[in-house]
Amino acid sequence: MGLFGLFSSSGNEAAGGKPGVFAALEVGAAKTVCFIVKTEATLTGTRPRVIGVSHQSSAGMRAGAVVDIDAAAGVIRTAVDNAERMAKQAVSSVSLVTTAGAPGSTRVTVEAPVPGRQVSERDRNRVLAAGLQRCAEPGRAMLHAIPVSWRVDESRGVKDPRGMAGRTLAVDLHVISAAADPVRNLMNAVAQCRLEVSEVIAAPYAAGLSVLAEDEALLGATVIDMGADTTSVAVFADGVPVHVDVLPVGGAHVTRDIARGLTTPVHAAERIKSLYGSVLDSPDDDRAMIEAPPVSSDPDAGMNQHPRALLNAIIRPRAEEIFELVRDRLDAAGMSAVSGRTLVLTGGASQLPGLTELAGRILTRQARLGRPHLLAGLGDAMNGPGFAASTGVVARLGKAVPDILSGPPRFVSEQTPRRVARPAGERGPAAIWRWFAESF
Repeated sequence: MGLFGLFSSSGNEAAGGKPGVFAALEVGAAKTVCFIVKTEATLTGTRPRVIGVSHQSSAGMRAGAVVDIDAAAGVIRTAVDNAERMAKQAVSSVSLVTTAGAPGSTRVTVEAPVPGRQVSERDRNRVLAAGLQRCAEPGRAMLHAIPVSWRVDESRGVKDPRGMAGRTLAVDLHVISAAADPVRNLMNAVAQCRLEVSEVIAAPYAAGLSVLAEDEALLGATVIDMGADTTSVAVFADGVPVHVDVLPVGGAHVTRDIARGLTTPVHAAERIKSLYGSVLDSPDDDRAMIEAPPVSSDPDAGMNQHPRALLNAIIRPRAEEIFELVRDRLDAAGMSAVSGRTLVLTGGASQLPGLTELAGRILTRQARLGRPHLLAGLGDAMNGPGFAASTGVVARLGKAVPDILSGPPRFVSEQTPRRVARPAGERGPAAIWRWFAESF
């Protein structure tokens, strides 16, 4: 089934510690966001409704990694507490969306004979397990494993091979993993708040679920999620993510460039960027003057004045560098041919005027600013590009996600492998017999 299929609660049901309640937590360098969601039945099926929201300025985080676990835990606790008060509902676990550990992609193709001449559930899981084993790398944590396509003999593009007749079964498997220690540190910060992590979701993957239309994901699209300290990329094709990457540069680097170039404090540079910054030239840029407070602590020091042309001349090279890095990384990964003509920018740092036009020119694609799909109960203030990754975790509840991994990440160095997702609702004797059949 494609990524944008019918509602499936597999792997996500009761994630908030109570049936029908789910909590999403995004921890970034600039902000920490918590959504509490309740799934409800409607005439058109089950859908998620946001019943509690909160966001706080982050602390103890840098480039997606924890640098002060106590500070990070304090902000997480505040964000979750505020969302719980709004929802009038406590949660005991969260789905965590992050760029911690710089998530990246590994793609493998695994082929095996079909002993019974008809593909069974056991054949499918055997091939998937072989693919996961080939992608296992010490020091990494597997976050997602997505079958991009199946092949039975010469039949390509198979969505579900079970029940098909053939002699060989093959799968193209896309595994998203991250460096283990940064993921562990972030999970430890969440654990300090007496919360369990039900799953860890790569931020660019979640952002793509939030901002892409169904046809865009099917025909091929690239999502660039621009955060404070990182810029993450997800490529979708045939309805599923086929590549993710994270670059260690983001909007905060632009702010620091402005602070150095205008000799002004960082907080003032952020405000100047938001109010006056652009990557487009304007005829009056040389005449329009911008006031910037000096770095000096002298209370009598006056404001410095700079032409807006100087501000834009500082911003543009860094923005060009970010998109050139994205282009080069996509070319090196062999993704340019499958990433389609659609480019979607999202994230808090993506809203600078002219940024979509610059990105489209450098990556030679049709670019637009991505806003999350509307979610029931979520106000306009929390429905902008800066909240795409957070809303993507919620949107994931209403999609048939093809991820074969479920539960919290299991690290490659551990002896217990992460489990392969089972059909929703399978318990008791049926689950025991399935385990026995697949293990012996």
